[in-house]
Amino acid sequence: MRLACVQSNVVFGDSAANADRAVERLRALKADGVDLAVFPEAYLTGYCVGTPEEAASIAISRSSEAIAKLQAACDELDIMTIAGFAEAADGRIFNTAVLIEPGKEARYYRKTHLPELGLDKFVTAGQKLPIFETRLGKIGILICFDLRPPEATRVLALGGAELIVLPTNWPVGAEISAGFISIARAAENRVFVATCNRVGTENGFSFIGQSKIVDISGKVIAAAGPDEETIVGNFDISLARQKRMVAIPGKYETEVFASRNPGLYTAIVD
Repeated sequence: MRLACVQSNVVFGDSAANADRAVERLRALKADGVDLAVFPEAYLTGYCVGTPEEAASIAISRSSEAIAKLQAACDELDIMTIAGFAEAADGRIFNTAVLIEPGKEARYYRKTHLPELGLDKFVTAGQKLPIFETRLGKIGILICFDLRPPEATRVLALGGAELIVLPTNWPVGAEISAGFISIARAAENRVFVATCNRVGTENGFSFIGQSKIVDISGKVIAAAGPDEETIVGNFDISLARQKRMVAIPGKYETEVFASRNPGLYTAIVD
């Protein structure tokens, strides 16, 4: 798989402009042989709102022109993409990511773990951790703060996810998540992890970039700095199915999942 994380700024409240820019990037990335392009959390709409009314004013529906533009571009170019947006649905707002695979109906994930920050102060939490069967492999999507509780990534990995994609809006203060937690989640589950953060400033918040593509051992395949940048990584997604680590054959071997003792973990859900 050839995966790109498009670390970029966002035009607040202008989903058409953000979608147009995404389509331009998709064309360039397709020419570079990319199979899957990832954009940040709330990429299409912006994130930093201070009231429920502001949140409602930027939110878009799944039938919006912006989503339609992404779908048409992916169909035309034969490329997959994942992008975040503030979603308006059934009188509520969700922090959502869309997964678009050419020739298929778009699929969606709604953020399940919410910090007290920006858009997330006014959204409804999602209630599912789906695993998406795609032509590239089994993909799980989390959004930003979803990465903090280790259980969400573990549930996806136990369900067979081979790649975890994390559109995110890490602001100043989230350096630990960008620098360490993404690596830990990959290594502790032996899954590939791709984080795509935004940059720039929005309504008083500044974002740190530092997107990463991490392999199943925790090795960083590609990493971005603090500015607009697209990082690209190549990897064999099937390696995530190998949960046994062999350091010294017959002498030093470990199993990620077989070594678990779930009977000890009831306090996690009690």
